[in-house]
Amino acid sequence: MRLQLGGRLLDRQIVDRDGLLVGKVDDVEFAADADGVPYVHALLTGQVALGQRIGGRIGRLLVAVAERFAEDPPAGPLRIPYEMVDRVDSAVRLRVPLDELPCSPVETWLRRHLIERIPGAGRASR
Repeated sequence: MRLQLGGRLLDRQIVDRDGLLVGKVDDVEFAADADGVPYVHALLTGQVALGQRIGGRIGRLLVAVAERFAEDPPAGPLRIPYEMVDRVDSAVRLRVPLDELPCSPVETWLRRHLIERIPGAGRASR
């Protein structure tokens, strides 16, 4: 089966099983099975994935900003294993809730150093 990934996956919204926004598909990671047949291994999202996809000065800037916020540089893209995908329609819908996914380094840094300092932020959901 031939699948046009550019139109089918890239830039689609990713939502968890409860309909909460996770992000957008910024890139796709492939792997090969034992017979050498390629398959979609993971969806990549976040500033690093987008920066690597765009390339050039703007792409390098996005990656540099993401790495600036990372606790343990170099920062990598957020990888969502394709097994977590329930279906793809107008959005990529996951089988898992948002809290079972790892946070991006930028989101973690912003939450720790900015959001948590806002009065009442402790009552907000992830």
